[in-house]
Amino acid sequence: MSNMARLEEIVARLPEATRVDVEAWDGQPTFRVRDKTFVFTDPEATSLRVKLPKEEADAVVATDPEAEPAGYGLGRHGWVRVEVGDRPDDDRWQEIAEWVRTSYTLVAPRRLAREVV
Repeated sequence: MSNMARLEEIVARLPEATRVDVEAWDGQPTFRVRDKTFVFTDPEATSLRVKLPKEEADAVVATDPEAEPAGYGLGRHGWVRVEVGDRPDDDRWQEIAEWVRTSYTLVAPRRLAREVV
């Protein structure tokens, strides 16, 4: 299964989440809930940007050599860029799934965020 297919599988479990490919960014895929982006990625999903609580983002960046604060000043707001790689193992996918869910709950309206377990 490709990285993008696996990422889409994770996102499909989130209420009202949709994929939007941004033409102005050469078709870069994003995942959104009610027009608010909670994941930025590349077409192959080899890296992604997610929003985490600031303390968690700092911890991820400090402990994961494949993570860094997101660019464009977003890092100060808890956004991190994480390398997924070409063939991530199941442990990495569990981390990614948790980060995607967390990002969703921080961006989604409260009613929808409460539906995510």
